[in-house]
Amino acid sequence: MSVAFTKEDSAETASETQLPDRPISPHPNLVTAAGLAALERQLAAARAACEAAQTIEDVNERRRQEAVPLRDARYLAVRVRTAQVIPDPTSTEVVAFGSAVTFQRPDGRVQTFRIVGEDEADPKAGSISFVSPVARLLLRKSVGDVVGTGDHELEILAIK
Repeated sequence: MSVAFTKEDSAETASETQLPDRPISPHPNLVTAAGLAALERQLAAARAACEAAQTIEDVNERRRQEAVPLRDARYLAVRVRTAQVIPDPTSTEVVAFGSAVTFQRPDGRVQTFRIVGEDEADPKAGSISFVSPVARLLLRKSVGDVVGTGDHELEILAIK
């Protein structure tokens, strides 16, 4: 009888549900206090999803349901363990990790981004990673500085 018609556990099915680990960044795991709290919440949610999957009787379905949360829990556990909380900047004179920077692009658009850790970065929500090209241009600069070249120049208007 073909394995397709049985509910038995198979090595093939097991390998299909074991996802590869999420890559860990080679950069230091700098985070804001809010970023660490978010990582901890995500880790708790991944662990809860794993526990919920354990209640599923069908072993193949259980493995499918726990594959993503298990992978995420492994990743998040490492990120929480290696997190280096950086306090909010005490000065608005120079752009630093945690600063909200308002700048003007050559086309006249004005944008504001907060520079945060890799896992908490969300450009649509107004935050970018400290290792992103834009953040790397802005770090250690002051209001009035123009950074970049040609069509990619940014003028720093404000730092909060």
